[in-house]
Amino acid sequence: MNRIETAFQKKPIFMPYFPLGYPDLETSVDVIEALAKNGADLIEVGLSFSDPLADGPVIQQATQVALEKGITVKKSLEAVKELRKRGVTIPLILMGYFNPMLAYGLEKFIHDAREAGADGFIIPDLPLEEAEEFQSMLIAGRVDGDVLSPSYRDLPLIQMLAPTSPDERMEAIARNAKGFIYLVSVTGVTGERREISNDLGELINRVRAHTSAPVCVGFGIGTPDQAKQVGQLADGVIVGSACVKAIGASDNPVEAAREFAREFSKALKSIDL
Repeated sequence: MNRIETAFQKKPIFMPYFPLGYPDLETSVDVIEALAKNGADLIEVGLSFSDPLADGPVIQQATQVALEKGITVKKSLEAVKELRKRGVTIPLILMGYFNPMLAYGLEKFIHDAREAGADGFIIPDLPLEEAEEFQSMLIAGRVDGDVLSPSYRDLPLIQMLAPTSPDERMEAIARNAKGFIYLVSVTGVTGERREISNDLGELINRVRAHTSAPVCVGFGIGTPDQAKQVGQLADGVIVGSACVKAIGASDNPVEAAREFAREFSKALKSIDL
């Protein structure tokens, strides 16, 4: 059983997002460690990019600061390795855009991510129809002759689905899903919303009709109460903008991260399934 499968043994899971390099590299590593050790079950580790098309203003601003402070893909992977050295054992999913990975070299990026201790990838601008090369490189090096390499770890490319996904495409993605499915709860970019969509339960059921993979919901979840609402329907709750905003606005980001993780984790653990 890999780390992702282990995380989903107790559902729903709490999955915050935080970008490496914000407000600086050292603090971001401390923040992610604090999230991991105070209630997060899985963390989306952000890789900054200058044109984050799926992200709203809060995350755009944070990743821009990270880039101005000199964050790179190489430094980000070194930071993941450092988190593992500090005893972070929960899954760390690298969430970023395709161009920086391409510039780094796809084969090298996947190899170095695996060596650093990453558990998978979320790439919003790499749809299923264009992911064949990346997927093939995830498998490359897996088999030495007919023997599975002892050092090999299967790193899934997590696919995203949205309310606008046609049934045929939803089925194609869900049927072959690995790790979990990232279900976008609303149309548009990331960011907090006042209310959870009334159609969310129906949307989750549409996805579950095609897969046994866990279904995790993101975009628009800003409070512990909203997380609890979503957690009653989904296998996991993804919180990005609210997490970045709360931690970035604090004079003590690490303590803010601890408190944020505790509050959201408590809300989800209070669900009587």
